[in-house]
Amino acid sequence: MSTPEPTETASSTPASHAHPRFAEALAGLGLQVEVRRFPDATRTAAEAAAAVGCELSEIVKSLVFTADGVPVLVLMDGSSRVDLELVRRELGAQKVARANADLVRETTGYAIGGVPPFGHATKTRVLADRRLLDHAVVWAAAGTPHTVFPLDPKTLIAHAGATVADVREPAK
Repeated sequence: MSTPEPTETASSTPASHAHPRFAEALAGLGLQVEVRRFPDATRTAAEAAAAVGCELSEIVKSLVFTADGVPVLVLMDGSSRVDLELVRRELGAQKVARANADLVRETTGYAIGGVPPFGHATKTRVLADRRLLDHAVVWAAAGTPHTVFPLDPKTLIAHAGATVADVREPAK
């Protein structure tokens, strides 16, 4: 499968456009990926899909929640929503809630809208929704709201240390 051309002006080079912490994580893993930087922010999955020129479901959302007060990262495709009850059951938690912006930054080292699937400030439990595996390539944030990178989902999930689970809300 070929990589789609971006629909807006973008520049791409190996990891140099990525957030420095994420560039270090890529180097430490021996990953060489194309990091695309866009002039306009791609804070939402829809903005990222439009900028890249891919389907919304090919975007990876890296979302931080708390399970009984402990941060957990959930990797979800861009066209779906996380089902908190399924996450709660998967983790055996009493309560799951969305983390606030301060906790996201404290846990990952990145701001909401730029959180990558790995290369975080702290070691966090990670769940990856099974639907990510439906694609040959997915696109995720590279540590800033202006940058994304492509990777096959199996490799992305492995480097994130994620457990594959069914945690998306059922289609309505």
